[in-house]
Amino acid sequence: MTTDLDARAARIVAAVDGSATSYQAAVWAAVDAGLHGCALHIVTSISLPGGEVPVGVLGPDDRELLARDGQRIVDEASRVARAGAVGSAVTITTEVICAPIVGHLIEQSRTARTVVVGSRGLGAIRGGLLGSVADAVVRHAECPVAVIHATAATDPLSAEKPVLVGVDGTPHSVPALELAFAEAAARKVGVTALHAWTDILGSYVPLIGWEPLRARENELLSERLAGFGERYPDVAVRRLLVMERPHQALLRESEYAQLVVVGSRGRGGFEGLLLGSTSSTVLHNVETPTIVVRA
Repeated sequence: MTTDLDARAARIVAAVDGSATSYQAAVWAAVDAGLHGCALHIVTSISLPGGEVPVGVLGPDDRELLARDGQRIVDEASRVARAGAVGSAVTITTEVICAPIVGHLIEQSRTARTVVVGSRGLGAIRGGLLGSVADAVVRHAECPVAVIHATAATDPLSAEKPVLVGVDGTPHSVPALELAFAEAAARKVGVTALHAWTDILGSYVPLIGWEPLRARENELLSERLAGFGERYPDVAVRRLLVMERPHQALLRESEYAQLVVVGSRGRGGFEGLLLGSTSSTVLHNVETPTIVVRA
């Protein structure tokens, strides 16, 4: 069965800006490229905050300095990526652009398997939740976007953990399931399929009538998982059904996963909405590498 991911399998694109988080993104991207047998393209932008490099303002020496600094950044990112993906024959190319990075990444997302960004760049305030580049790319990219936080989680201990995927019971979660199983199969680990189906809190959770509701939601989860066992016989599936807010359950369970996969919109999403509340909350708070998949 050919999927959209198969058609996009040629290249993963990673953005770097010289920050430690962006270099972690390059490492994760290189490992993922090795797992899926595709190339890695590393890009940085020397564009100033106001846009492209202003030729009339900066002299030749200034532009040359910016270009050299950009080359230094992609060279270092390529070095750490190769070191992180040791044992994988990954083809890595680099590029220094003058255009703003967000627009460039969105353009690249039309043909890339995945766009990979760090959660915060050099311009982010320490302790900030999500950098402006990561936020914009997640909301507008046409392919899955991986957001990498303080660590790429590619160490041996993390590599044994499962892939966690949020299943909300709607068609929006199907592409997330597709990607989660593909990633788990490549990593030779299991999948934790989490279905959290209530937004009611604490003492307001009804105690009467729980079992029929649970049975209904369990059946819904089974329907969404149908067929994946046959397609991925080597991927063990842990079904996790909880009566809890989805983002809370995902945040808690993410500590035991090497990768979190969520859909861009959930049950409350409507046509044209770029990012659902659950996906946004997870991205702003989880420390585990996270992939957001557009429906």
